[in-house]
Amino acid sequence: MSLAVLATAFLLTVTLGYVVKCWLSPFGDCRKCDGMGHDFKTDRKGKTKRGRDCRRCDATGKRIRVGRWIYNRAARTYRAGTR
Repeated sequence: MSLAVLATAFLLTVTLGYVVKCWLSPFGDCRKCDGMGHDFKTDRKGKTKRGRDCRRCDATGKRIRVGRWIYNRAARTYRAGTR
């Protein structure tokens, strides 16, 4: 087999895997707060305290995945165009 066929098969497998992941689990952990919903801060003594609620995920700890966001936008555009 040629290298181009292997590269194409690999990219197709990765893409289909991401599509399935977005279909089964459309929400992932927020990258800013690591899915906790709030930041952690340390004081001068080294104690960890709960900080403010995360603004990116509205303190839920979950964000919509990029692939699901693209799908939702395309579906909304398609529905609006067929009315």
